[in-house]
Amino acid sequence: MFVGGVGTGKTHLSIALGMACCQHDYRVRFVTAAELVTMLVEAQQQGRLARKLAQLARFDVVHVDELGYVPLDKAGADLLFGFISQRYERRSLVVTTNLPFARWSEVFLDPTAAAAVIDRIVHHATVLQTTGSSFRLAAAKQNQAPASGKGGGGR
Repeated sequence: MFVGGVGTGKTHLSIALGMACCQHDYRVRFVTAAELVTMLVEAQQQGRLARKLAQLARFDVVHVDELGYVPLDKAGADLLFGFISQRYERRSLVVTTNLPFARWSEVFLDPTAAAAVIDRIVHHATVLQTTGSSFRLAAAKQNQAPASGKGGGGR
């Protein structure tokens, strides 16, 4: 579990972990929380939810990126809860989020559901907090800085 502000390296670390898993022949799936919920909602609407969950269950590790970035409706939050509950103590789950646990009720739209999800995720988890300023913002500022020692002319 990677928790931290925007641009602090959560996704980068998650991808690196996923790549290391692949190098050890684990089956890995990387998906944003919004993509996962959309996938589950569409499967449910088509009467194929059990099949989709079975497909996802075949992966040794599922990385759910950006939990909390996109608001979910009640149906999506319930499906995500079900997915996480299904993986609990069966397969590995990696989650990245910008939200502290105290705000997860905003994602799951119910404090009880949020507490149950947190309980399942952290039970066997290592929770890593990323801190600092956004790497992308720092890079953008550096790229926009005027070059020293050059004339004042335009480009």
